[in-house]
Formats: sequence, C-alpha cells, structure tokens
Amino acid sequence: MIYGYARVSSTTQTLEPQLEALNTHGCSTIYQEKLSGRKKENREQFQLLLDTVVGGDTIVITKLDRMARNTKDALDIIEQLNEKKVSLVVLNLGGQVVDTSTAIGKMLVTVLSAIAEFEVDLIKERQLEGIRLAKERGVYKGRPTKYTKDNPAIQKALELVKQRHITGMSMEQIAKGYGISRKTLYNKCQEFGIALN
Repeated sequence: MIYGYARVSSTTQTLEPQLEALNTHGCSTIYQEKLSGRKKENREQFQLLLDTVVGGDTIVITKLDRMARNTKDALDIIEQLNEKKVSLVVLNLGGQVVDTSTAIGKMLVTVLSAIAEFEVDLIKERQLEGIRLAKERGVYKGRPTKYTKDNPAIQKALELVKQRHITGMSMEQIAKGYGISRKTLYNKCQEFGIALN
C-alpha cells in the first residue's frame, strides 16, 4: 500500500500543495498534521503511520523536512522503516525523487549517513581543539558548578532540611519547592555534612 504523509508547521499554513503532490503520486491514504515537527513523539499522525505500515508498504513525502528535523532524525526513521521492509519515497530531495527501495536511493541514504557522521566528528574535533586552546590560554574552567553553597536555592533548601523535624517536609517536597533534584539535594547534604535523621 502507498501511504502519504503531509505536515506544515502551523495551523495558518496550507497542506494543499503537499496533498496534491501525494495524490498525484498515487497515495491511497494520507496522514496529515499541522504542527511543529521539532519532536517526533509529538507528531501523533506520523507515529500512527509508522505503526500502521507493514513490509512491502511505501511512505511518500514531498520533502525530507516534512518527516524529520535533521539528518540524524531522518536516518533513524529510515533505519526503522528498513527494519520493517517499508520503502520511503521523497518527491523532492535536491530536485530529485529518491526511493529507498532502489539501489540509487539506498546509496543516497548511505551518503547522507556518512555525511551526518562526518559532521558529528568534525564538531567533536573542533570542540576538543577549542577546549585545548582555551586550557593553554588558562581561560577554560570547565562547566561551572550550578549548585554551590552560595546558591540561594541550595541555601534555603538546606535550611529546610535542617528543620525537617519541625516542618515535617519530605526531601522530595523540599527539592521540588526549589527546583532541584532530590539526588542533588541529598548530595549537597552529604557534601556540607548535614545529617538527614
């Protein structure tokens, strides 16, 4: 079966051009959404489509960014589809139609994957080089400690910990009240020698 997926980022945008292209390509069912694609989990219709397709089916989209926000996201989805033996057709990828069921489509996906991995490696190299140079200049201190003893939230939370026998508050209530994790609160109590009984 050939399924289509159309998405625009807001309710004020129109799906018509995508729907027309998908219908022209022969999609029998089209899943559609009007919302930001920032998080794949929030795209309910897309998730429903992924749950619906079975081996031998095809998903058609007009552009890759309708399905994925970045290369890694796209490759993860394509890998998921490959595992289900579902093909993906992108009607406009750099002006070309790409079908992952064809040899050239598989090659393009492989090239995309290699480029994505290369980009990640370059970013890591640049980051490490920047850290090395900053250390040489004496300006790199690493990530600053967020919760020092001077932090007002920590000070107040630790005071409440000391008064738990009066207030009856739990560690969880105290931590939540000051926007810190329970683990951080326990760690700070230990660090500053505050008894928990």
